[in-house]
Amino acid sequence: MAATKEQVFEQVRDVLVDALGVDEEEVKGSATLMGDLGAESIDFLDIVFRLEKAFGIKIPREELFPVETLMNNHELVSHGKLTAKGLVELKSKMPHTDLSAFQNDPDINKLGDLFTVDSIVNYITGKLNNR
Repeated sequence: MAATKEQVFEQVRDVLVDALGVDEEEVKGSATLMGDLGAESIDFLDIVFRLEKAFGIKIPREELFPVETLMNNHELVSHGKLTAKGLVELKSKMPHTDLSAFQNDPDINKLGDLFTVDSIVNYITGKLNNR
């Protein structure tokens, strides 16, 4: 049976409440992990571990939060912004994320804003329904 986004959202919300110590009401689809929910980079490892456990799936490093590989490549980042090649790479690594607003100003300091509750729900739903 296919997982619905609503079912996945409920479990993702529970994971984020536990991992970040936030209230359920704060975990909305549009909420960013870092800006709205106060996640720090160290929390991402914990979140991935908890998601794997909650959903019984394996989440390869950099698949859900592919920042490190982008940041360390000079062909993909120039003058603090993703290059055209960097945007193509980001799109291929994050098909579960809406990048339309980010494309207009691909400032690497705004990458954290791409990690939303919705992007996690889309990623997990796709992973569960493609097993």
